[in-house]
Formats: sequence, C-alpha cells, structure tokens
Amino acid sequence: MQSIRNLFRAPWASDVRLEGKTVLITGANTGIGKEAAADLATRGARVIMACRDMEKAQVAIQEVKDRSLNENVVCMKLDLADTKSIREFAQAINEGESKLNILINNAGVMVCPYSKTVDGFEMQIGVNHMGHFLLTYLLLDLLKRSSPARIVTVSSMAHSWGSINLDDINSEHAYDKNKAYAQSKLANVLFTRSLAKRLQGTGVTAYSLHPGVVQTDLWRHLNGPQRFVMKMVSPFTKTSAQGARTTIYCAVEPALDQESGGYYSDCAAANCSAAGKDDELAQKLWELSCRMLNITWE
Repeated sequence: MQSIRNLFRAPWASDVRLEGKTVLITGANTGIGKEAAADLATRGARVIMACRDMEKAQVAIQEVKDRSLNENVVCMKLDLADTKSIREFAQAINEGESKLNILINNAGVMVCPYSKTVDGFEMQIGVNHMGHFLLTYLLLDLLKRSSPARIVTVSSMAHSWGSINLDDINSEHAYDKNKAYAQSKLANVLFTRSLAKRLQGTGVTAYSLHPGVVQTDLWRHLNGPQRFVMKMVSPFTKTSAQGARTTIYCAVEPALDQESGGYYSDCAAANCSAAGKDDELAQKLWELSCRMLNITWE
C-alpha cells in the first residue's frame, strides 16, 4: 500500500544548497551514481567520484562538470573488490580532505557469474557489502569530525527475497546468483540499521534505500528470460535520473535530520522485510564482517 500511495504523491524536489560540503559517491561513473554526482555538484558541493574504471570516469567527470557548471569535482580510483585499494583510497581521502559530509555507498554488482574478490569474498557480498563496510569504517572519524554528516547506502527491494547465510556467506557450497545478490542487498539494510545504532549522538546519520527498477549497466549479467521480463516491464522502470532521486533525497532532505537507520523508496520511508529489521541477525552479520575484514569496530 505504501508504494501505491507513493505513486500519487507529487515528485520530491528540493532546492537545498551544498556549498562548503564534500560528497563522496562510489560507482559514480555510470547510472544513478553519475546522476547523483551531477545533482549534488549542481547544488554546489565538492564531489569526489570514486570509480574502478578510470577511463570511464574521465568521461563521466567531464559530463558532471558540464552539467553542473561546477569545477570542484574530482575522480579517484577505488576498487571495492580489493581491500588494499579501499585502504589506499581511504588513506588518500583522510589525508587530502578536511571534511566529508555525505558518503554515498552506491557502487554494486548484480547477478554476476560466480567469482571472487581479491580477498576471496564472493563478488556480490564482497563488493556490495564488505567493500562498503570497510570503506565506511575507514572514513568514519572524518565523517564524525564533519558532522552533521550522512551515510547513504543503495540497497534494493531485492533484499526482501534474501537471507543471510552466516555459515556460507561466500556461497562456496552452493551458488545462486540471484540469491547471492539478494543476500548482499539485505546486508546493506542490516548494516545501515546497525550503523545507526552505533552512531547515535555523533551527528552522523545512516539511510538505506531502494532506487526503483532502474535501467542501468547492472543489467548486463541478466540471462535471456530475465532480459525478456525486463523488456516487458521497461515502460514501468525508471531512468537513471529518476532512480537517483531517492539517493539524493536521503542525502539532502532536511526532514531526515532526526531520522537514522531507516529504509526508503520513492523519496519516502518504506517498509523493509522482516529480516531487514532483525537486530540479532544484524549483530551477527556485523561481527562476521569484522572478523572477515580483520577489523575491530565496536
């Protein structure tokens, strides 16, 4: 019902300005990440586009600068499938930036064939969850010093079809690319929930969201039948610009100043799955993530 009601609301829009603020967006060279970068740059923010493919990033950064008329946009190399790259990137941010007001964990891989990250994580849980978990951990002190600050993590309604397999998080015993994707997106929701609790009183808030069914490069791994279904529903899907709206909403909407840990869709609070509200599961996933990444994050 909530999503049906949202259909009849006027599209969200805001004239919030971001001069003097610094925004970091992962996976910003394409799709909703690039659209969010252009919007937030138009609002006057310094935007750091964190991208794996620097060749594509150079094209994207010029487009963002041209559209926003803002030259204070930079791109930096970040490979979320490699913890060494994440640590080097975070070190460069911590040493080179005086503040970080908005972190948008946007990059992701979707229903890809089985493969592993440099550190041996299944690719989808590794990039979509573990990579962003580590990145957020490494940037947290800077975010706290910059408060009020926000951490926005792009999940998906696919989280509601997922479960967390704590005994085989890397899908080594059995791999279903759809289940692995759903697991990683549920991990995003649980991470945000846990993060919000730990950040109470710091001035840093956290949000997860479903961007909508968006026509992006993530579709490249869909099989024949899945592509057919997507073609059939494409009139009801969102463009990247439309898909970026809820990300932007979570990043700038003043009404969210006093909210943290929630899940959003269509620029409004939305219901996540029962598993997405399971605090015991969230805590177990947190502890497992810390062990696998070899960090201590109380």
